[in-house]
Amino acid sequence: MTPKVPLKETALNAERIARIGREVHAVCPAFNASSFVTSVMADLPRLELSARIARTSQGLHSHLPVTGPDALDILLRSLPPTPAAAGVTNDFGLHLYSPHSDYVSRYLRTAEHLDLSLAALARMTGYFSAELPVRHFLADIPDETMKAVDAWTRDEDFRVRRLASEAVRPLLPWAPRIALPDDAGLPVLETLYDDPHLYVRSSVANHLGDIAATQPDLVLATLQRWKTSGRSTSKQFAFLARNALSNRLKEGWPPAYALLGYAHDAPITLTPLALERTELRDGETLNFSAALTATTTAPVHVMIVIAATGPSGRPREKVTFLRRATATQGQELRLAKAHPLRSTARWKVSPGSYSLALQVNGRRFPAAAFTVLDTCPSHAFPR
Repeated sequence: MTPKVPLKETALNAERIARIGREVHAVCPAFNASSFVTSVMADLPRLELSARIARTSQGLHSHLPVTGPDALDILLRSLPPTPAAAGVTNDFGLHLYSPHSDYVSRYLRTAEHLDLSLAALARMTGYFSAELPVRHFLADIPDETMKAVDAWTRDEDFRVRRLASEAVRPLLPWAPRIALPDDAGLPVLETLYDDPHLYVRSSVANHLGDIAATQPDLVLATLQRWKTSGRSTSKQFAFLARNALSNRLKEGWPPAYALLGYAHDAPITLTPLALERTELRDGETLNFSAALTATTTAPVHVMIVIAATGPSGRPREKVTFLRRATATQGQELRLAKAHPLRSTARWKVSPGSYSLALQVNGRRFPAAAFTVLDTCPSHAFPR
């Protein structure tokens, strides 16, 4: 198996630092690209990704012959004419350009240069998503920055509209928290929830999901209002609501299911879960099946719930989606899956006792037990 290359090694490496140097030198001959590359690369290999971004923007600051708006002008002119011309093939952009927006938040975060700086971040977000730098402006200059965020919701570039939602998210991953109310971004979402671009609507759903962590009833009322507004298609609204209420659906919260048309007390029964094997190891497949029947036709939303006791003695669960369907009266609906049982960054599969249950419309049905065994290393047995 080919070893996985850490993101930091592909995001900012010698090749990309050299490219930054060439692009800046092309518009500013006084910029010593060779010295810039040498100084940054002296530190880069030992740094993690966020520190690599900071070190590169520091290197730009040290080697640019000017500062302030003049330096910003150079950085903007160094960008290829469009994200596509830069080689961007996804909506998020290239880490190659993360130091540019970091430079703006690090060296131009002042009231004096606010309009120029925020306009630059809106331009740069097409090359690499700039929500993290924007959050530093929200922390220091919140009112004026929020005015710019509001304007971004009406920008013709979908990446700028998405930036408006992401920057204000209460629980934006890998980002510093900002001292704004969790629902401060709701006016932004009101404008964007029916955006024609999925990238923007996905951000709205994630943002609503952050708010739902502390104010689920507010999110539910907001979604109900959006549902009746007629601005979104039924398919778009269902996607938005499912993702916004994802954690509440996993918890089995009845109002979340009701909003999506799934009755918590739907007249259904479930046969006992059948497991193909009850002893497995990390990396193997958990095969299971059950049959669902209903006395009247009912939409069903089915989740898989794997539970165990963690090393600290506390219970833990991993809840994942299985399927959505309509159970028809008198017809058996088979629920089955070959479920990979493997450790992830958020879920460690440790030896011990586990249980598997199905959750239908938020209701948990009786679980089946299984055991995870110690993994035997291939070298444990001599040849």
